[in-house]
Amino acid sequence: MLRTSITIMLLAVSLGVAHAGDPAAGKDKSQACAACHGKTGNSKNPMYPRLAGQYEDYLFQALKQYKSGKRQNAIMKGQVANLSTKDMADLAAYYASQKGLVNTTP
Repeated sequence: MLRTSITIMLLAVSLGVAHAGDPAAGKDKSQACAACHGKTGNSKNPMYPRLAGQYEDYLFQALKQYKSGKRQNAIMKGQVANLSTKDMADLAAYYASQKGLVNTTP
C-alpha cells in the first residue's frame, strides 16, 4: 500500500512539473507572438486574444491543441508547427507571468 501511494505521488509530481516553463526563455521566444498578441500578451486589437495573466496550464494546453490540430486556426497552426514542448511551456510561463486577465501583479 505504501509503495503504491509513493508511486502515485511521484507520478503526480512528475506530471505537474513536466511542462514547467521558464518565463525568461519564453520572453526570448515570444518575438513572433508579439505581432498579434502584443509584446507582453496584452493585445490592443480585440481580434486577438489577450494572453497576459492567463493560467500557465491553460496557455500550455492551448498551444498543444493548436499543434495537434484539436484547436483549429490557420495562423496558430503555422506558428506552433515548429515549437517543442519546452518552447510551449516557456511561452506559457512568460505570458502567465505578465500582468493581465487573471494575474494582476507582475
